This record gives sequence, C-alpha cells and structure tokens, in this order.
Amino acid sequence: MKREMTKEDKELAEAGYEHLAQEKAQGQKGGDAKLDDVDIHEHQLAFKDLEDELDTVFDPKDPGLSTGLSADEAKARLTRDGPNVLTPPKKKSALRKYWDCLMTMFNILLIIAGILEYILLGVDFKDNFPNTYLGGILIGVAFLNALIEFYQLQKSEAILASFLAMIPPSCRVVRDGALTTVPAADLVKGDIVLVRSGDKTPADLIVFAATDLKIDNSSLTGESEPQERFARPDGTKTRPVEAENLAGILCYGYALVRSSILQLFNSTLVVNGEGWGVVVRTGDHTMIGQIAALTGTESGKQSPLAAEIGRFVMMVSAIAIVFAVVFFVVGITTAYKGKGEQTVTFAVSILVAFVPEGLPSVVTLLLSIAAKRMAAQNVLVKDLQGVETLGASCHYACSLTLLATDKTGTLTRNQMTVTNLWSGLRMFSAFQSNNDSETTEAFSLDTPGMREMVDIAALNSNVKFDRTDLPFDQRKILGDATETGLIRFAGRHIPDYDGYQRQHARAFDIPFNSSNKWALVILEKRHKDGILTAYIKGAPERVLAKCSTYLKDGKELPITDEFKARYDEAYDYMASRGHRVIACAQKLLPSQVYDPSFEFSKTDGHYPSTEYCFCGLISLEDPPKHGVREAIGTLRLAGIKVMMVTGDHPKTAEAIARKINLILGETKETLSKKTGRPIEEIYDDEVDAVVIHGDDIDSLQGWQWDQIFAKNEIVFARTSPQHKLEIVKRAQALGHIVGVTGDGVNDSPALKKADLGIAMNISGSDVSKEAANMILLDDNFASTVKGVAEGRQIFVNLKRSIQYTISHSTPEVIPQLLYVVVPIPLPLSAILILVIDLGFELFVALSFAWDKPETKDGLMRMAPRKPVNDRSITSLKKRALRRTKTLRRDPETDEIIHPSRLSHIITRVKAPFTRQFWEDVLEQSEDETLVDSKLLSYAYLEAGMIEMIGALTAYFVVFYKNGFTPGDLRRAQSALNNTPPITYFTSSSPDFVNSRGELIAGWKQVDALAQAQSIVYLSIFIVQCFNVFAVKAKFRFPFGRSIVGNYYNFAGIIAGACLGMFVIYTPPLHVVFGGSFRLSPLYWLIPVAFGVLLLVWASVRVLLMRKGIEQSRVKDIKGLMMFPTMRTLSMRSKH
Repeated sequence: MKREMTKEDKELAEAGYEHLAQEKAQGQKGGDAKLDDVDIHEHQLAFKDLEDELDTVFDPKDPGLSTGLSADEAKARLTRDGPNVLTPPKKKSALRKYWDCLMTMFNILLIIAGILEYILLGVDFKDNFPNTYLGGILIGVAFLNALIEFYQLQKSEAILASFLAMIPPSCRVVRDGALTTVPAADLVKGDIVLVRSGDKTPADLIVFAATDLKIDNSSLTGESEPQERFARPDGTKTRPVEAENLAGILCYGYALVRSSILQLFNSTLVVNGEGWGVVVRTGDHTMIGQIAALTGTESGKQSPLAAEIGRFVMMVSAIAIVFAVVFFVVGITTAYKGKGEQTVTFAVSILVAFVPEGLPSVVTLLLSIAAKRMAAQNVLVKDLQGVETLGASCHYACSLTLLATDKTGTLTRNQMTVTNLWSGLRMFSAFQSNNDSETTEAFSLDTPGMREMVDIAALNSNVKFDRTDLPFDQRKILGDATETGLIRFAGRHIPDYDGYQRQHARAFDIPFNSSNKWALVILEKRHKDGILTAYIKGAPERVLAKCSTYLKDGKELPITDEFKARYDEAYDYMASRGHRVIACAQKLLPSQVYDPSFEFSKTDGHYPSTEYCFCGLISLEDPPKHGVREAIGTLRLAGIKVMMVTGDHPKTAEAIARKINLILGETKETLSKKTGRPIEEIYDDEVDAVVIHGDDIDSLQGWQWDQIFAKNEIVFARTSPQHKLEIVKRAQALGHIVGVTGDGVNDSPALKKADLGIAMNISGSDVSKEAANMILLDDNFASTVKGVAEGRQIFVNLKRSIQYTISHSTPEVIPQLLYVVVPIPLPLSAILILVIDLGFELFVALSFAWDKPETKDGLMRMAPRKPVNDRSITSLKKRALRRTKTLRRDPETDEIIHPSRLSHIITRVKAPFTRQFWEDVLEQSEDETLVDSKLLSYAYLEAGMIEMIGALTAYFVVFYKNGFTPGDLRRAQSALNNTPPITYFTSSSPDFVNSRGELIAGWKQVDALAQAQSIVYLSIFIVQCFNVFAVKAKFRFPFGRSIVGNYYNFAGIIAGACLGMFVIYTPPLHVVFGGSFRLSPLYWLIPVAFGVLLLVWASVRVLLMRKGIEQSRVKDIKGLMMFPTMRTLSMRSKH
C-alpha cells in the first residue's frame, strides 16, 4: 500500500461506491385500500370479552402463569378450524410450464425448420415426400425435448419442496399450563403464544403482555421503521393494520415453498423484545389470508447461471442461423443449382447440427441431482422456483470470493459458560482452571461484590423455562446463549430461584438490543434509601459510560484513572482469551425521586440512565465448534477470503480468530507491541491483518475501505446490523461475490443482501432463516465447505457436459461443407444428426451429473472462477469513474438526472463505434465463464477436428471398399451439374463406371451410401465415447479411478450403443434413417483408433496446461493449523 495517496488515487478509490451513498431506504407502498377491507375485529375487544369470545383464559399480569388450552381442546379446535396454513398461491398451470419449456430458442428453431419441410411438401409433394419424416421428427423432437425438460422441472420442484419440510416452522405455545414448542400449523384460536426477538409471528395475535415488542410490517404497510406493539386491556378502535395490540398478519404453511410468499413472512418479524399473545385468527382467516393480492404468483427472476446459459444458447443459435443461411446460398449456387427445396433441407441439416437440443434437459437434471447431494451433505437450498434459484445458489457457491461470518453460534458452539468475574479490582475464577494467573481467586458468594454480580445475572434476564415444576438444574432454558450461561451460573448460587424472582417484582425494563448493547431492569429490592433498584448489564464500554462510581468492599468509590487502567487490564485479560465479556452495574434509586408511583418511560428517556455504580465484569467462554478451524483453512486455500463480523469486543474477536485460522499474521496493534513502535508509525502495507471497531465504520472513506478489503485477514468487531449490511455492500461494490453466515436477527439484513446467505437451522432465528438462501441443517460451519465444493463441482460437471455435447458439431458440419464445396455424397443426413443429438448424446451428457471430483482437493485449491484482485478492482473502478463523470446532475440539488430511454438506446447504438467500447471488450480478464474460449477451442478445433477426420476417414474407406475412390465420389456427385443432370446413389440411378472400369448398379450405390452414412454416425458415437473421459482430464491424465469411476457414464454409453445398433442394423428403420445391416463391424476399428488418439491428445493437453493450472492454484498459506478443532482451554493469546 502506498504510504501517501494522491488526489487522483483517492478519486479512483471512491469510484464504484457512489451508488451506495445515493441509496435510500424506501418502504414498499401499496394495497392500503385492501388493508381496510379485511374482516378482523378482535383487537377492539377488552381482555374479558376476548376471553369469552375465544373461550380461553390468560393472565396479563403474569403471562407465564396462563394455563392455555388443554391438548384435547386444541385437537378438537384443529379438527374444527383446520390447520394454520395458507391456501397455495396461484401457480403457473402445467400447460403453461410446458409451453415455457417449448418456447426456448433451440426448440423454436427446430419447429420452424420442421414447418419449412412441410411447406416444401406443399410446393412439390412428390419430390419432397421423403422430407415428411424429417419435418415430423424435427417438430416431434422439439415437443419431446420440452416434455423431458418439463418432467425434470416438475420432479426437481417436488424434491426441493420436500427438502423444505425438513425445517417445519414451530412456535412456543402454552398447553396444559406448560410452555412447549409445537408446529405452527397446529396453532388454533385461543392458544397462548410467546414470541421473542428473531421469531416470525405464527398467526394473528392479540398482545396481552409485552416488553419492548417491535414488529416489522414494512412490506405490508410501507413503514420503514419497526412498529411497537403493546397490550391494550380495553381494546382499540383503530384499523387492524394500525392496532397497537395486534401482531401477526401472517401464517405458515404452503407459503414456504414459494419465494413470493416468503416475502410476506418478512412483513411480520419480531425484531425486538418479547410478547405474549392470544391467537385470534389462523390460516386463510388471518389478514394475509384475506388479502389475496398479497399472495402473488411466481416471479420470473432469472438466475445468473440461467443467464449465462441463455447467452450461450443465443450465441449458438446465431451461429447456427448464420451457417444455415450461408450454406443455403452456397448450396443453391453449386450443388443444387437452383433447386430451392433440396437446398432448404440441406440448410436445415446444418441448423440441426449446430443446435445442442438436449442441453436444457441436461442442465435441469444436473441441478436437481446437485440439490439432492447438497441436502445429503446437510446443506439445504431454499426459496426455490424450479431450479432457477438453485442455479443462482450454485453459481454463487462456485464463484464465492468472500465469506463474512458471524462468531457466536456460527463459529462457536453457542454454549456459554461463566469463567471469570472481576469486581473491586480483584479477579475471580468461577471454576478451577490451571490457566488463570496466580492472583486469580476462587469465586465465593461471601466475597464483597459477588452477591451483586449474581443478583444482576439472575434478575436482569428475560429467559423462560419450558417447565417450572422441575428442579432448576433439570429445566430447559429458552433464551440466547449468553443469558443461558448467566442464569445457569446464578441459579447454582440461589437456593429458591423462582421465589427469588417473585420476591423482587419488576417495575420497568428495557431488553437488550443490537443498537443499545445493554439491558436495564428496575425492580423492587429494598436498600437504605428506597425500595427500587436499577440493574444494567451489557457491553462493558457502554455500561462503564453510564457509571460514575465503582463498587469495592461494599463501598461506592469514584471512578479514577487508576481504576480505568485496572479495568482495561482486566478487560484485556478476559477478552484476549476469546471470552465474551459482560459488564454489570447498579443504581440504588432514592425514594425522594423514585417512589412506587413513579411512571418510568423509555420513549422520553424517563428512566435512570447515568450515575450508576460499576459492579464488575463477567466473562463467558464459548469455544469454537468442531471442524471450524479446518473449514476456514480449507476455504482460505480455495482462494476465498474469510472475515469475521461480530458484535463482540475486538480483543475477544481477535482471540477467537487466531484459534480458528482466521488471523495468522500481525495487526498494527500486535506489531506495535512486538517492536515497541507507536501504532501511528506503522504503515498499512507492513501488516496483513486488520481488526476494525464498529464505531469507526461510519466514518470510513472509499480509499480506506479499499485498504481494508486488500487485507487477507479481516475482523469487524462491535458491529450493528446496519454495519454488517454496509460491509456486504462495500465488498460487493468491489466485485466480490459475498457469502454471509449467521444465526441471529442482527445478521438478517446482511444475509438478505449477500449473494449467498447461509443460516443455521438449529440455533438460527426464524428471521435469519427467512433471509438466507441456504440453511445448514446441522449447524456445522464445516458444511459451508461442502456447499462450496458441491457448487464448484456442479459448475465443472455442467462445463464438461456442454464441452462434450458441442464436440460433435464439427464432425457434423464440416462433412456437410464438403458435400457442397467438393462435392461428395451427403455424409450425414439431418435425421441421423438428430439421432446423435437426442439419442446417445443425451444419455451420456446426463451421466456427467454424477461425476466426482477429479482429485481429492483439486477444485478446492483453485482460485474462484471470478477472482477479485488489484487488476479487477482497478478495472471496475475506472469504468465506474467514467460513468460518474458522464452523469448529468441537477445544478441546484446535485441529484443525478437519468437519461431517457431514447437517449439510452442511442448511446448503446453508438458504443460499438467508440474506442473505449472495444478496449473494454478486449480487456483481459481472469474470470472463468461457463462457455469460454478454452472450451470452444477444445470442442470445435481439437476434439471436433479429430472426430471429423476419423469420421471422414471411415467414410472414404467404406466407399473405397464398395468400389468408389474419392475421385469417383466427386465425379458421381458432380454429375448433378451435367446437362442433362444425372443423379446417382438412388435406387433408380444408372450404373456408375468407377476409375477401375467396374460397373456399380443403382442398388449397390444406395447400399454404399447407406453404409458410409452409417459409419459416419457410428464414428461420431465411438469417438465421443472416448471423449467422455477426455473432457474430464484437467489435473490428471484421462485414466484412473477418478476419471472412469462414474458408472453412469458407462450406462449412457451402453444405452447409446444399443440405440446405434438398433438404428443402423434394423432393416425396417432404413426407410427413415437410411442405415445398412451390411456394414461390417471391422470398420468400427477406424473410429476406435481415432478415439485412442483423442485420449493421447487429452494427455498432451494436460501436460501443456499443467503449468497454467499450477499458477492458478492458491499458494500454501504459512501457519495454517489444519488439525481438528477440539475444545480449547482458556488460554491467553500470545499476542
């Protein structure tokens, strides 16, 4: 990195980010009139009337004591009202889906070609009658191809829909007086439901108790900010959508299968606090169920992979049309001499030769099989429309360049255990450990300050228990990992936990959220100056900022610089071991100000927010998950930059990062400690790792973002959900394909914005799972590696299949060219070309779906197919800078004036005539596309030429054995141009005198041509059988178990061989296909020899490409720890 940046450098660095500054959050508007038409009235009822109407009982003062419905009553109501699911949305009919499959470019070309043949039949029925078969087969092939694709789409949709059933939505409900978890579909009217931050509202609920409950209704009402919901004992007369006591407007069910419905889920997400509600509407009777317009239909968004394949289809189709037209012109002026009907048939055969008709079916099947394999690896692809989104997920998985991952619950086990406490300037250990310093004392409740710490942990908490009739240590705690760890610790030191909670009733509380990073509770706890005590806990720096004194030996002392130094030392000791650190503080509220009738309110800040007494720090250990270290090492060796984005303290985040291969090198801070140099004197290019504090993110400029993303090891700490979203946007602006892994509600904005959002199934919140594209069913971060590897393998298999499929174009087209240029008898008829393309080719092309990796780690040691480096970033920014300078702006508001559509069209028309356009087009890129120059070179110029030479060699040998030399063939075919013209190779042809003076009768001419065309067909098939293995040779020679280990390849070859034998050697089919049972199997040895030659060339190609492949491999990373991640002992970081 340069020590100083010029103005031009900074201007270039800012380019590409300007669109982020212009983005403004705009809620979606619409449907307001329909919101008024819904039939919901329960929000207007008082609690007593609501209980009577729903025949249920709830306790607004202590909702946890509500008995709820009995299991039998719930079952009876479920039978009466039906499940809590939505009626499936309108989908495309099967006929419409089939029509869409039929109306692809390849099929349209085939149908047009078939119709042309029937038009010729109408022009001259007698001479063109043989074309009846060709026209019918062309049109039939188009419909059959569409049917195959349609069947695969239906099958894949059914498979993917079944995958979603693996993660059925559930909710917390009170049944028979116990809080339990049931499927959301089993909810009934009158059920008592608990919703918490991160949940989806499972039905329309009337809230009867809430704590800082906020609901996101943005996609329904257009409100960009979360709306607060709280109890209204007397009801409210407002519209349902504005009712402050009504939550929900959502139910579960079929909606999970379609992304258009999934958007409705996003409208009612619990983003903060918790609340208790009674179910008033389920299923189609909910507000969403009544607003039919909001259910929508399937969207037609195209995946990047589909777009890439679409561009290839258009390219091949354009080439096919151009060649067909050129060959038509050449044919009508040479071989056919004005015979338009025959020339059209010939041009059709050229068109058919170029078009890989079976490609759409191959792609669909490949993706369906991939989805099954990924599910078997515990990686679930969701939000699917057919295979389009799977195509997108596979595209992003194989192209991933940067993975931003949350820490808690994703990299770590989310199993918090209290390890150390610091209070009164003394460090205590919660359990015996050999890794604590000598000055660390054993925890004792009698030690000054410890009682206050335990009280804060126990009383400032919002956890719930599944059952309260069991001993404390046997209960399941319903809460996040940090709260659970604190309650487990506190519960061990409080004999009667439930009684202690009842003894200290709450007067007011503010739950923890990602913005404040602290939680406050005010409760009845007597002291010498009053009866109310305020407890606060949260991020240490936030809590300390609210304190003016600290607790030592039971006394409150003023905070001094010495205390802050000791505090920093203790904080560093805890955080540097990778522990989460929580600060605790209290304030004894005097009765003169805060009497029992005092009304607290958080909306106007009417609560104590300063002058607290700092009680101490608590650290909790959350060890890394098994396999995380190796997974991150594997991803880094695959060229994927992995960075941590967490809300934890920078020291904690860095310590964990060093345990799991995420940070190996020096940061400015660690280098400063090592060398003794001030941080300000350490330049950016001296270190390869960086830890960024969330407080600095908002002030970062474009060039600073570039410096950060230029590092190989990045950690963002103390980040908010907005920060995580900003980080994703900035990385995408540099060209990164960004993946995000997370499990919490604070991760959901980033998960949704990311190219590939990956959520956890077990520990993940409903919100995060809604926002993600993929879900790890086992919560194992290592499954991410499997997903990336599978995505890369899918791309390789697709590429192999396309490479194999289009290799036969050259041996099909070049002989046709010789037919009109030399001329020679037609080597391959249009019908036989169709048999190749949709016969054995389709079987074998499909078999590539089951290909395994060529080498154990080959794919996962290659750079992403669209790498992001200095050159790609500079190119991207230069283009962005040019766009910025050409934009017109309003002179008063400085807002961009977007060009009109006409102006945009004119600009695009002019572009090819500018120098800059061709510089951009011809600019070298390291990106690997699905169909690139290497693939086309191999298919058309290498394997294609070998196949073509082999087929023509066999063609001429067969004719020679039947009495025709190449010169004889040219002379016989040229006789068409004689006056009068003579037609050979028909049953009515005159005898032909060859160069040796032998007479060859008409029937022998027909049989010779049939044998020659048959051997050309079989030659292409046989050499293609060898090509199956040749296309796989990239890292290794085309031999060995990894190359020939796919038994489906052999099944496809056998199926193709059976078809070939059937077509060529069955006399009744000769009328249509023109085969000959007289063709000797000895002639097969010719294409076999050329097949061996193809394997030899593939081996030579491996040697020639080896150096380039080695250069593109990701270099070894010094210091990677690839041994298993075991439970790490609490150890101070070496740094």
